[in-house]
Amino acid sequence: MKIITLTTILLFGSLALVSKERSGEQDRVNNQKPENNMNTLNKFEFPQLPYSYDALEPFIDKLTMEIHYSRHHKAYFDNFVSAIKGTEMESMKIEEIFANMSKYPAAVRNNGGGFYNHVIYWENMKVNGGAPSSKLQSAIIKSFGSMEEFKKLFSDAGKTRFGSGWAWLSVDDKGELFVSSTPNQDNPLMDVAEKRGTPILGMDVWEHAYYLKYQNKRPDYIDAFWSVINWDVVSKRYESLVK
Repeated sequence: MKIITLTTILLFGSLALVSKERSGEQDRVNNQKPENNMNTLNKFEFPQLPYSYDALEPFIDKLTMEIHYSRHHKAYFDNFVSAIKGTEMESMKIEEIFANMSKYPAAVRNNGGGFYNHVIYWENMKVNGGAPSSKLQSAIIKSFGSMEEFKKLFSDAGKTRFGSGWAWLSVDDKGELFVSSTPNQDNPLMDVAEKRGTPILGMDVWEHAYYLKYQNKRPDYIDAFWSVINWDVVSKRYESLVK
């Protein structure tokens, strides 16, 4: 497993400080609705955060958020747009690209996944994010036995993922919920995934789990993640899929 050294941490910190002057515009509350943000996926536009960099404190620290969004996520987006330029994929929906991912280059898989996954991730976080809707909660209990058992399964999916990757709560083609994990920037929409479906909740278990606040304490990060889930957004995603 990749270990983040003190030198790397200092490097990321210095890079973030360099961009501090430019972060003022990004470091404000963005009133853009999540639904509109998600539409940028198929316009291949880079979305703004739906909140300020420090909005998730103390669970997600401001500096990590700034680096993760303005550098990592932006790099995934830029590289994805570059990878599909001049190809048939420019006119395809991102879900169509994912459905045929096995035939596309690694640059599309890694960067397209990184772009999409992080849009999901930003939007499904919020301090005091409430609780699942009654419809989603009933489905979770039906699928996993209880909210507590779901929480354990989802947390374990993140804790046991070797190296970089994601934990997911998704809906399959029969409308059933399932928990899974994918490596790197893969997601359940891709035809390379072990279990396929549409994600409604995603948890990144690399960048945020390893710097700057949590460093190598992934379980601590996962525990904190439960305090910032935006259940309104997750519930709306679920209900849009099982009408």
